[in-house]
Amino acid sequence: MTDCHYVYVLRCGDGTLYTGYTTDVERRLREHRAGRGAKYTRGRGPLEVVHVETHGSKSAAMSREYEIKRFSRARKERLVG
Repeated sequence: MTDCHYVYVLRCGDGTLYTGYTTDVERRLREHRAGRGAKYTRGRGPLEVVHVETHGSKSAAMSREYEIKRFSRARKERLVG
């Protein structure tokens, strides 16, 4: 079992942002790019990781993922810089 839990934000080729949770950001990005990630990201490539946060527990990471998903587009843009 891993100690690291990540919340990540992808910028899709159409300019939209996707937020997700994983224990391995690189593996998850490969899955998204191969069409095995979230349904939302399929056909929206190229995909780029624009923000990553590390959390000590799955529950903390998933709570943060939920929080970010509720952000307005403008607030997400400020988060990713």
